[in-house]
Amino acid sequence: MTEGPELDLTATGPGEAESPALPSGARVWLVPTPVGNLGDVTLRALEVLRGADAVACEDTRRTGALLTHLGIRKPLVRLDAHTMHRAPQLLERHARLAYVSDAGTPGISDPGAELVQAAIAADIPVEVLPGATALIPALVLSGLPAGRFAFEGFLPRSGRERRERLEAVAHRAETSVLYESPHRLHATLLDLAGACGPERAASVTRELSKRFEETARGPLTDLATHFQEGVRGEIVVVVAGAPATPAPQAADYAEQARDLAAQGLGVRDIRDQLTRLGLRKNDAYALALQATSTGAQD
Repeated sequence: MTEGPELDLTATGPGEAESPALPSGARVWLVPTPVGNLGDVTLRALEVLRGADAVACEDTRRTGALLTHLGIRKPLVRLDAHTMHRAPQLLERHARLAYVSDAGTPGISDPGAELVQAAIAADIPVEVLPGATALIPALVLSGLPAGRFAFEGFLPRSGRERRERLEAVAHRAETSVLYESPHRLHATLLDLAGACGPERAASVTRELSKRFEETARGPLTDLATHFQEGVRGEIVVVVAGAPATPAPQAADYAEQARDLAAQGLGVRDIRDQLTRLGLRKNDAYALALQATSTGAQD
């Protein structure tokens, strides 16, 4: 993720160790880093960071502090949205390159995806290590249906694209997951309430894996009131899917058939219209006959 919290450097980290033997030849590793608690770093992540020729990152100061705490010394190269055009040259200079984002798994809502594309274009193998992410824990903590969901990442800050994305969340049947920054959270919750309705169920999780981790659940309008100011940490917003539209009842189909007959439609056209609405063909035909017969008698 691009916008992450301050790392908790009070957690105990492993010390320096011999660099392991990584596969020979050019290779790119996308290495997850903790979203808060340094105890979440994986053994494999440590192995790759120790064995890489260099570590590319969004913020050299932030990543430098992380590597120092882990007892790892490696050349750091800034590679963010403003410098990603240098990726091909970087891949030429460093055969074994590890890439980390500010927090979590690279390639999701950060420039890591562009690095993967550059490596593929250069025919350089890419490995993505499993590890820390804010998305899945926040989704599970929300208590909302998690069997199917859509990930929206960070919404555009303004304009038509933002409105379109909000409308997509409002009408989607599946749960939606969004990332947001602390200073924009309140406005986004208000916009979501406007698009989805104030009573749509949602949750906001912040400071994942840290001492002051919090998950608030409730209607969007209540969450907007709760998170008005003073919010800190990495934010994940989870929004329930749109409620299902009630299926038409038999009386609704019959009324529709009568309306169509009153407009002068014949049996076949009425049957076809009702079938498109979801009614079985035989039932639609029976209602069409009844509606046209009633109309003829009147």
